[in-house]
Amino acid sequence: MPPSPVRVRFAPSPTGYLHVGGARTALLNWLYARHVGGTFLLRIEDTDKERSSEEHTRVILEGLTWLGLDWDEELVFQGAGLKRHQELADRLLAEGKAYSDGGAIRFRMPPGEIAWEDAVHGRISFQGEDLKDLVILRSDRTPIYNLAVVADDIHMGITHVLRGDDHISNTPKQIALYRALGAQPPVFGHVPMINGPDGKKLSKRHGATAVGDYQHLGILPAAMRNFLALLGWSPGGDRELMTLEEMVQLFSFEGVQKKSAIFDMTKLEWMNGQYLSAASVEELYPLIAPQLATRGLNADRGAIIKAITAVKTRSRTTLDVARQVAVRLDPRYVELDDKAKQEIAKDPAGYKASLDASLSVLRDVDWTPTALEHRLRELAEQRGVAAGKVFQPIRIALTGGTVSEPVNELLSVVGKEGALKRLEAAVRSA
Repeated sequence: MPPSPVRVRFAPSPTGYLHVGGARTALLNWLYARHVGGTFLLRIEDTDKERSSEEHTRVILEGLTWLGLDWDEELVFQGAGLKRHQELADRLLAEGKAYSDGGAIRFRMPPGEIAWEDAVHGRISFQGEDLKDLVILRSDRTPIYNLAVVADDIHMGITHVLRGDDHISNTPKQIALYRALGAQPPVFGHVPMINGPDGKKLSKRHGATAVGDYQHLGILPAAMRNFLALLGWSPGGDRELMTLEEMVQLFSFEGVQKKSAIFDMTKLEWMNGQYLSAASVEELYPLIAPQLATRGLNADRGAIIKAITAVKTRSRTTLDVARQVAVRLDPRYVELDDKAKQEIAKDPAGYKASLDASLSVLRDVDWTPTALEHRLRELAEQRGVAAGKVFQPIRIALTGGTVSEPVNELLSVVGKEGALKRLEAAVRSA
């Protein structure tokens, strides 16, 4: 495959954290570059010195790295191009394409149509006379965004600009600047905005908006990547769960949708649950162990792995996995939920009697999942009840809830000594 001339960039401003919309833009640019064998570049637009910070730059880079997005050349800082920005503004002034205004330099918007074939929306057209002449260099000789971004994209050889459609109004101004500077404008593509479930622009009122927050909420990077890619892009058909390689292979501008995308946390957690189920215990252990440590639980690796194996298919986040593992390994974390309390309240005497009967047979059983299930089903037959009537009180006593892995597996994970102690405590308190 010959070298691709395609060069795309992600250009965040380090005045805040890496937000969901920015991360989605970065991902789509990265996917396109990888799909065509092009180059993905990263530029930190730090010209707002008062609001820019090294801390935000670090968090942005960490967020991209967590998502698995690598860049191909040295990181570019927009502030380093100040002299070049000033020289271009001065050149436009000297050529009569700009004029002085109160110490600032203002670009003359040319009359006539300014149109482009948008890679997402198709043809978009503005009239130059409808647009005001724009300041490109302030009176303190610092550049305005529209000049700096054009200057840097020319300097970096950017061929395609894929960004949010809130930038559509900037595009005719930038195209006019490209032409005035004698440069070929890149291909522009504007992706839809991301809205909350209420149809309004995604903001903090909808919950977390920074990518780092989702990492701390127990979302896996592969799930976040998959979810972000589908916010405004469709690979075709009903395909949802994809590897990174599949997304690279399937990506196209044609698949980018024009309408706004909806950020659905329930969908993200469902998708994360699918990735958790498919992940190996070895992959999950390094994520779960630190969360257990912050809870003050220090169990041995074998016990943690056994518990992760039991609960990961019924979990939505790594926090959920850690919580369930903690419950299985330490009785301090067992707390009756509302459904369990209701279940007990239906027949308190029956709950206690069932646990008593289970204790009488469990003390002497071989502690393997097969033997445990056989003995408890045998007990249910002897008592003339459905197996669930024996299983559910045990589940509630061991976990505090009404949903878990099969009870024989649960007993095996908790271990004989721990399980018997929990059952005895539940009988005493019933």
